[in-house]
Amino acid sequence: MGSPEGTLVGTRAWFRFCGADCSTGDSIRTALSSGIRLELSEPIPKAGHGILCFSEINDELLALFHQIRRRGRSHVLALATHTSAVEAGGNWRLLHAGASEVLVWNKRGALAQIQAKLGRWIAVDELAQAANGELELIGDSAKSCALVRSIIEAARFTDLPILLIGESGTGKELLARLVHRMDALRTGRRNDSPGPVTVDCSTIVPDLSGSELFGHERGAFTGAVSFREGAFALADGATLFLDEVGELPAALQTQLLRAVQEKSYKRVGSNVWQTSNFRLVCATNRELAESVEKGLFRLDLYHRIAGWIFHTVPLRDRREEIVPMASHFLNVAREEPLELDDAVHDYLMNRPYPGNVRELRQLALRIAYRHVGPGPVTIGDIPEEDRPAGEELPRAWPDVQFEKSIADAVSLGAGLKEITQATSETAIRIAVQSEKGNLQRAAKRLGITDRALQMRRASGKIPE
Repeated sequence: MGSPEGTLVGTRAWFRFCGADCSTGDSIRTALSSGIRLELSEPIPKAGHGILCFSEINDELLALFHQIRRRGRSHVLALATHTSAVEAGGNWRLLHAGASEVLVWNKRGALAQIQAKLGRWIAVDELAQAANGELELIGDSAKSCALVRSIIEAARFTDLPILLIGESGTGKELLARLVHRMDALRTGRRNDSPGPVTVDCSTIVPDLSGSELFGHERGAFTGAVSFREGAFALADGATLFLDEVGELPAALQTQLLRAVQEKSYKRVGSNVWQTSNFRLVCATNRELAESVEKGLFRLDLYHRIAGWIFHTVPLRDRREEIVPMASHFLNVAREEPLELDDAVHDYLMNRPYPGNVRELRQLALRIAYRHVGPGPVTIGDIPEEDRPAGEELPRAWPDVQFEKSIADAVSLGAGLKEITQATSETAIRIAVQSEKGNLQRAAKRLGITDRALQMRRASGKIPE
């Protein structure tokens, strides 16, 4: 797993200077090389964390950070040669453009600070790679990878409660198990169970809620024929996962507040206070901030459970993951590689998934069990109940989501040329990923020639 902050001695990073005063960049690079293994980079590499040194914020610098942000898999530290380079809110402009951190060069303290930042990023990468096999429902798009890294950092390096917000089927329970594993590393406790102690708040019966959460003494109420431990006791030294926490009735929210705040409780039928040391993770498909405004969820409880807030990504916002995920589920079910013909490809890409990844997985399993013999999966393998109805029209495009993305880009100051370039690069990346690197099929989807994509791959703009 590596040390908590990565390998500080010999930390590796790429380095590039963006600006006219190259001599300044060279002197900074020389100073950094005493503690960091630097690799000069031109152009920006596809992978690996880096340091982008600059003397002024200009269009070239911002374009570089936008390019890095679109890849979404590496952290880049923006290192200003002097304080005036980031005055007038320049540091915020860099963060919005895609920088992970903005520092000003200081010979006395910058090296140790930069080492610490790189060490943290490396440690998170190592943990994410180790957990990769357990996260098959999360996906490997830039958005998914960024979410996983953020949750790992929060779980491994802090003890604050974590709130996961997202639609059903987007992997909230899986991410709670990830927090459970990372917290065990943080505390050094044994991880005897594969996951946290889970309470489904949507199924709790109000009259029995105290027993479910806090346990009860024998004879505490009719039917309490024996002593029982509640979820809080079972989670002592582990992780407590309150699923669908937004469904808690008001009375139960009040009971829960003290237990979460003080980590102490009384069993039903007892006057003795018990304590439980647990890591709290909550999940909901509701926007709890809106529930607070409507008076449906207590503000004080919200602030107790929302130390960190993470939004899971619905499948419709990461459609480039659909075909790779479906192929993975098919291959696991059949224990052999299965190809998809073009019609099945198109069907999977254009189908709505209100149940998100969970729905995609179940669909892939149904298709896998119907497929027989050699050859690719064909549309006849799709069960009748899953097929489009009649001459179902394709989804309208451009849609509201596309307009929102363009509006966000405009509000961030992106120009028409930059938006056009980013849109083209994103479309190419998604098409190549969805076709599993097959440039001929990707070119067909995009309506361009194979040669155009081959040239981009040769120049390094499309990974092998």
